[in-house]
Amino acid sequence: MIKLPKIIGHRGACGYAPENTIESIRTAAELGAKWVELDVKLTKDLVPVIFHDDTLERTTNGSGNMADITYEDLRQLETGSWYADSFIGINVPTLEEVCEVLIEMNLGLNLEIKPCPGREIETAEVALDHLSRIWDDHDKLLISSFSHVSLEAAAEIANDWKRGLLLYGEGPDEWQPNWKELCDYLDCATVHLNHEMATREIIEEISDYDKPSLVYTVNDPQMARVLQSWGVDTLFTDIPDVIEENLLTVH
Repeated sequence: MIKLPKIIGHRGACGYAPENTIESIRTAAELGAKWVELDVKLTKDLVPVIFHDDTLERTTNGSGNMADITYEDLRQLETGSWYADSFIGINVPTLEEVCEVLIEMNLGLNLEIKPCPGREIETAEVALDHLSRIWDDHDKLLISSFSHVSLEAAAEIANDWKRGLLLYGEGPDEWQPNWKELCDYLDCATVHLNHEMATREIIEEISDYDKPSLVYTVNDPQMARVLQSWGVDTLFTDIPDVIEENLLTVH
């Protein structure tokens, strides 16, 4: 079973710095995070970059689809001013660039394959091909995705890297009853679910199936303690220092 920390910094530490940037990763490390979660997508010319949305508007000064922009054109954009003036001018990083920082800072990585529509296989193949040339530590890497097609591709390309099944629902009634079959079929080591869907019964069900439960995105200390008391193994958070400080002490 993969050994995970109690806290993983969501998109770095995006409560303090622009998400999915080198600045956010460094901030997470400075705040004591041992792992970070980052999203990977492809540019038009198949460069894997750390970015969440299908479109550019929310977090850059550009517009249009990520799938339609070349890496060279993406580098002309900046991804900091939307967050705060102090971050003006920073770029969308490549997977290779962030891996160098993660290795330098001895951070673990949960890499979420976040394909643009129609690029589910391609994104997994290209990203994991790049990763295989850079990343050696299998104990500090977890590949996850909402896309079952991407997870299938990941299993075929790099079966020895642990995979996480990402699930989403707006409440417990949207919990997927076939999650065990999905987990087995995709050979996933971990189960990731959003906090709106989590209940004590669901967390115990995952634990009884001998899979770690990872819950996202938890920024409320009281909720973090409740989830921890239910047996949640790992919490994704934008504010890793605050949540870490407020976890229950387990003797």
